[in-house]
Amino acid sequence: MLHEPAAQSGPDASADYKMRVGVWMFLLYAAVYAAFVAINLLRPLWMEKSIIFGLNLAVVYGFGLIGFALVLALIYNYMCGLHEAGSKAAEGGK
Repeated sequence: MLHEPAAQSGPDASADYKMRVGVWMFLLYAAVYAAFVAINLLRPLWMEKSIIFGLNLAVVYGFGLIGFALVLALIYNYMCGLHEAGSKAAEGGK
């Protein structure tokens, strides 16, 4: 196995952009999750209702939260990749 020194890296020109996108996505996810908690707190019987394929709202919403997190992660990766590519092109392809 070849162990070389870590590659040198400079400052991340996209760090501010990544932070803004990440914070907005976190707030969006937190709002969706807060709605889940609010339903459980205020209307717990709603979670028993069958929604689709015989699954209740709790299961559907729970898996929906997991799927939503994965989709947000893919969108974040894509958006940051585009921004980094644009930043490198503006710098002259470094």
